[in-house]
Amino acid sequence: MQQYFSLADCEVMGFDLDHTLCRYHLSQSATLIYDSFAQYLVTEKGYDKDLLTLNPESLDFCCKGLALDFEEGNFLKLAEDGTVLRASHGTRSMTSEEILEIYGRREWKHFSTVSGMLSRSAKYYLYDNYFDLPGALLCARVVDSLDQHDGQKKYDFWKDMVAAIQHNYKISAFKEDCGTYFPEVKNHPEKYLQRCPNSVKKWLKQLKSAGKILLLITSSHSDYCRLLCEYILGNDFEEYFDVVITNALKPGFFSHTPNQRPFRTLENDEEQEALLSLDKPGWYSQGNAIHLYELLKKMTGKLDPKVVYFGDSMHSDIFPARHYSNWETVFILEELLGDKVMVPTETESEPLEKKGKYEGYQPKIPYSVSEQWGSFFVDRLPGLENAEETLVRTWSCKCISTYSTIAIPSLEAIADLPLDYRFTRFSSNSSATAGYYPSPPRALLPSEESVTMK
Repeated sequence: MQQYFSLADCEVMGFDLDHTLCRYHLSQSATLIYDSFAQYLVTEKGYDKDLLTLNPESLDFCCKGLALDFEEGNFLKLAEDGTVLRASHGTRSMTSEEILEIYGRREWKHFSTVSGMLSRSAKYYLYDNYFDLPGALLCARVVDSLDQHDGQKKYDFWKDMVAAIQHNYKISAFKEDCGTYFPEVKNHPEKYLQRCPNSVKKWLKQLKSAGKILLLITSSHSDYCRLLCEYILGNDFEEYFDVVITNALKPGFFSHTPNQRPFRTLENDEEQEALLSLDKPGWYSQGNAIHLYELLKKMTGKLDPKVVYFGDSMHSDIFPARHYSNWETVFILEELLGDKVMVPTETESEPLEKKGKYEGYQPKIPYSVSEQWGSFFVDRLPGLENAEETLVRTWSCKCISTYSTIAIPSLEAIADLPLDYRFTRFSSNSSATAGYYPSPPRALLPSEESVTMK
């Protein structure tokens, strides 16, 4: 595989919506999501009312890449080989001794199924994106509450948590003003949504002018998608895209066959009949990557059009687009903003005058690294007895370099680059930091000083 990746080589650009094209004010949206789940558990399922009070500082618990072990009520941070690096029981951090006693110095028992990335299991849940994360804090507090009141050793709350998620995010919830989440975003979009920067809007138009086909593929339903897009892009948002696909139900959009997941037309946000194929650009619901690719062949006049997909979820966007469709993938990783200014990568692929404005730029940090969980990218493996601690990559970090072409903090970070800018891609023969743009996370750089561990 070539060492470099350029958008100029792709005929088709696909975008996820939430946390990719549409950025949220994270602390406000996290509080809203937490409240929406907690309200349901307390009012509908009889959980402890204390769950309704949220100390904003406790949101520090929310860290991408955690696995929740349902049966034990434990949250785990995993190394790339499946070893448990840190753990908590409910919200309480477990000591190195406790971790060694329960999990040993060996691969977590479910890791072989986790590493398939698509797995959803009755035994654990992986926290992968900002819509999920506040639920991690709520589940941890539920474990605390059950321990306090019932002295439980095995936990059976997950089914109620799933019901809370379904109640707030179901397809009809937006239309019916059901739950806490959609009514609040509808009434106060400015509180939760960030308007799309002009540089990104201009860039999308430039991509179309350059003959690129633009896709919007989101698991959000059409009515919520319209609210978001009108707010962030304007009432003419449909002009930015050739094909809009809502309720895409990713990752199934990539993994399911046309028979399992046909495209449907929409009328007044209601899904209509199933389509046997996709014949023309437009706005559709559900669907599958196979029929979409057939349409892209027609639209580009190429037998093998090259597609790049931008998304923020490893589980729903990046892994399935790469694994099933063999698309190039650009991982949107806001965690790259939670780092100090970093040094450039050793091998410069472009002369200075072709640099984007974000290289060497110090962004405002939207949130900081979790005190409780430490770096998203690396952590220290606790030493046995007097052995020295070793620094290892997290499982989340390994997934990034395995399934992403490149990783960026936001679309804005690349919007001012020339279309033919050559990014150094992640690949098996390049360094662990090669695919991060504009620069790698400081925690991954070799010098000791760069690693900031709690």
